[in-house]
Order: sequence, then structure tokens, then C-alpha cells
Amino acid sequence: MHLNEYLPRRVNHGPWLTSYTLNRLRQLDASTEIVLPICSLGAAYSTISTVGDLHLPPLFHEALDDELKHRVVEQIYRCFPEHELSSLRSSKLPRLRVVELSPVTPAECDSPKVLAFSVDTAVEEHGPHLPLCTDTIQSYGVLQQLAREYKGVVPGPPVEYGQLTWGLPFGYSIDLTAELLTRYVTRFTNAVLDWLRPESLYVVDVHGSIVHRQAIVEGLQQSRASRWAFRWLHEPLAEFSSERGDQHAGGVETAFVEYVSPELLDADWWPHRIDDIAAGQMSFERAVELTPDLPRFFQEVADTQCNGIVGKIENYKSLDSRELFDRALDVARSDVESLLSGNPIEQSAGQQLW
Repeated sequence: MHLNEYLPRRVNHGPWLTSYTLNRLRQLDASTEIVLPICSLGAAYSTISTVGDLHLPPLFHEALDDELKHRVVEQIYRCFPEHELSSLRSSKLPRLRVVELSPVTPAECDSPKVLAFSVDTAVEEHGPHLPLCTDTIQSYGVLQQLAREYKGVVPGPPVEYGQLTWGLPFGYSIDLTAELLTRYVTRFTNAVLDWLRPESLYVVDVHGSIVHRQAIVEGLQQSRASRWAFRWLHEPLAEFSSERGDQHAGGVETAFVEYVSPELLDADWWPHRIDDIAAGQMSFERAVELTPDLPRFFQEVADTQCNGIVGKIENYKSLDSRELFDRALDVARSDVESLLSGNPIEQSAGQQLW
């Protein structure tokens, strides 16, 4: 399914904007053209990224009707590259253009026993050292390992948009809203069922927002999928993240991405500038306080020059990246084994906030 043409191999490289860090994107010239492609499921990612300079993750024809497409695109323009509340919106920003590719019938594929995909917030800043698609990198690190271990598990195309708040004041982040995400997940799920006819679905994410996770589960419940499981892959990492105030782009996510591939971290920043990164981070408590008042959140970011991290990058020094990955992988193994064996599946969006 052409995933190797899409998933990043190194940071700040390639045609997909989500492979770049916030700092690198802030350096883009105003003449840079960013394309939002709308294409068919099954289209080769290499053919999608043939126009423009950089590309947002695609939206899929089969997951949209006219009204939903209008609202999703409108919401993306509202957020990207700088949110409508931002004082940075100006003619000097890169241009965003929507390009609709002609619908095509996807090639037939063997029906997988388990089709696995993520619904992550791939267009979300993750500080100066991690790419926007940090969540997707973590999810597919686990899903690709599952595919190596279990015959019949096939990673499918990701849904790369979701509900978020904290990234918006920093720019280059897209909040799809929970309502639109639920509708898109339902239609996307029905579309992949029609296309690939999998026996079951395994859907994951690592994004901390419980609103995002609940929207995914609701979308799956409203779809035609009869056998599926959803997993928040960071749920077993709570003692390393939630309990240490390390919620977003801090030590836990840095260690996890580094385990997947060290080339996905910006060497200009990591690891020798960890103290500089820590100097610009925001505490979890402060982010929670500011969340209900977005204009105030935007103003604080402008006044303090925060770098997008909510948490404690210093947490990295006490972490074992292999242990983090294995904890997420172990719960995913259990889920997949249940799907493959036909055992009952208990569905949950995860009860913790982070």
C-alpha cells in the first residue's frame, strides 16, 4: 500500500511537510507552495506528491461527501499554516493550495486478517527537534513490528488529521475538531472495508487528547465495521509521562521516536541542545490552565517564545527507550492476538487524559 513512499525515514527531508520540524517550517519562504491533495484510497503516494513544493497528508475522496469536504477544507484553512487567532498570519507565509486528483479505482489486494492503521494528529508541531508527524512515527513503529510478527496483519494508510489544541498557538498544526473527525473516521472505515475486505480492524493512536480518542471510537462505532479494536498506545506509558508531567514532545516522545530511528530527530538540536530545549518548554499545569482560553494561550506563546513542548524534556535522561516501545508493543500484541483468535474485544478510548 505504498507506505514506504510516505512514512518518513529522516527528519527535514522529502516531499511531505509532516516530516519537517516546526523550526524548519518557520524558515520557509513566502513563495513556497504547500499542497493539500485530495485523492483516492490506494493511490501511490509518489504520484500524489508531484505538484507543489511540500505536501500535507492527503484526504481521500472515498471518505468525503461534498458537505464534509467543504467543512474539512475550510477548517484546515482556518488553522494552517497559522491559526486565525495568530498575529503571525500575513502575506509572507507560504501558500496553501488544494489539489483534487481524479478519482481512480484502487488495485485489488488480498484481504488481510487484520488491517491496522492509525488516526493521529500528524500535522502537529512537536518542538524544535521532532517532526510534525511524531505521533504517526510512533504508531507505525508499533504497527510495522506487529506486521513482522503476525501473519495476516497488514498496515494500511493512516488518517493523519485529528482533534488538538496545544499545537495551534505555535503554528503548523491542524485541529480537525471532534465532530469532523468522527464523521471522517466513519466514512474512511467504510471505504477501507469496501476496498480491502479485512476480517477485522486494529486502530491505534498516541495523541493524548481524550476528546480525540473518543471521536475515533465514536466514528468506528458508527461505521459498518463488525470486528475492531482501538488502542491508545501511550496508555501503558502513564508512569513515564502523565505522572511526571511529560505530556507533549518531551522526554517520552523523544525517546520513543529515537528508538524507531535516530534519523528522525534533528541533529542540530538533539541531543546536545537539550538544555536549550528545556528552557523553552511549558509546564503541563500551565498548558491546562490556558487551554480553555485560546486567545490568552496565543498571547502567552507570543510573549514568552515557548518552543511547543508541554512537559519535561529532562525526563529523557531517566528513560529506557526500548522499555517504552516494548510496553506499547506488548498491549498491541495482546489486542492483535484477540482479533486473530476471535476472542471478545472490549472497546475503550482510554480513561486517562494523558
